[in-house]
Amino acid sequence: MDRAAEARSAQGVFAAVVAVTIASQFFRASTGVLGPELIRDLALTPEALGLANAAFFIAITAMQIPVGMLFDRFGPRRVVAALSLFTVLGALLQAAAQTENAFVMARLLVGIGSAASFMAAVVLCARWFGGPSFGTMLSRVFALSGIGYLLAGSPWAAFASWFGWRSAFAASALAAAFIGWFFFALVRDRPGDSQAERTSGFAEIIAGYREVWRTPGLTPILAMHFVAYAAFITVFGVWAGPYLNDVYGLRPIARGNALLAMALAQIAATLAYGPLGRWFARRTIVVAGAILSIAPLAIVVAFPLPADAAILALVLFCAISSFSVVNVADANSRFAASIAGRGATAVNLFQVVGTSALPILSGAIIGLFPEGNDGSRPEAAYRAAFGAIAACLALGLALYALLYKKPEMPNREDRRQ
Repeated sequence: MDRAAEARSAQGVFAAVVAVTIASQFFRASTGVLGPELIRDLALTPEALGLANAAFFIAITAMQIPVGMLFDRFGPRRVVAALSLFTVLGALLQAAAQTENAFVMARLLVGIGSAASFMAAVVLCARWFGGPSFGTMLSRVFALSGIGYLLAGSPWAAFASWFGWRSAFAASALAAAFIGWFFFALVRDRPGDSQAERTSGFAEIIAGYREVWRTPGLTPILAMHFVAYAAFITVFGVWAGPYLNDVYGLRPIARGNALLAMALAQIAATLAYGPLGRWFARRTIVVAGAILSIAPLAIVVAFPLPADAAILALVLFCAISSFSVVNVADANSRFAASIAGRGATAVNLFQVVGTSALPILSGAIIGLFPEGNDGSRPEAAYRAAFGAIAACLALGLALYALLYKKPEMPNREDRRQ
């Protein structure tokens, strides 16, 4: 393959990776702005809404080890395209669900379909944009994936208001089908003409995972990874909508506008975090980001705020908590190319376990508070939940700061740690 053709293939890979990660971000946040309507129409409790959203990440958690093995055996192209069928089925079931159990199952199916999206981004960026550009390209993918959050804000709220949330979820199934085809059509698993992955026996695959878990310095990165993204998506994708509805009485479009601002902040901050690694040590960026992301939550917890101030605090939180992209780059730069797929999914495993646990924990906390006649929960319930999320961030930060070690010899590039 000549350089011009390889450059075109790289552009196609980048476009496909961005598309599939946009879809993943959209689906994980698509219930946030519609939370009050789902609670009303499906008779969901806060615990049930938290469980439904956690089901998405439970599915991703369960799929991480198999996805890593499949990546290293068959390649991201075929794996992501095949799993997109589950996204389509799950989105259709979300549209048709009549009960809590059906909606939880729908979210589980969508989670299975989304399980490989971000790990495909990590693996393909490492293969096509390795070396010093890896962190920058990965941050661009993560930032552009935030378009999914934008779509899950006021555009999604408006579409659901015009056509109903069931029709909206049905339309999302069509979009998922198109994106799965688009990914399969554009992606090449690695530079060069050959699309064949190196086949490995089961024993070799397991040995690769043992190598992943023996990677020096991985433990504190995983501790931070467990809570960093989980805190963001639990606030943004689960409770921001119900909080703004129950405490401030914001209608769907107004809630969507608030979530749109949060998503824009997250995208801008992710773009900014990537290049910071050129001037600051990764540990410094992560520690500072974690400390500063706790502050807006602490303000919401400690003070009764007017609506505009509460939204501003949530916007700041969504921006600052985007530091997890630095953590991802740090972890994946430590793995040898032969275990890149398994390394990426092993790291992501901790993220999705956290994003499974925090919605359940926060939903249980909110459920402890009395329900109003209109089904709403008091401000104290949300302040308690946000306080628990901040405490989890603080615990992850403590473990990270105390245990972090520089890599002895980065595998992919020589970069500041």
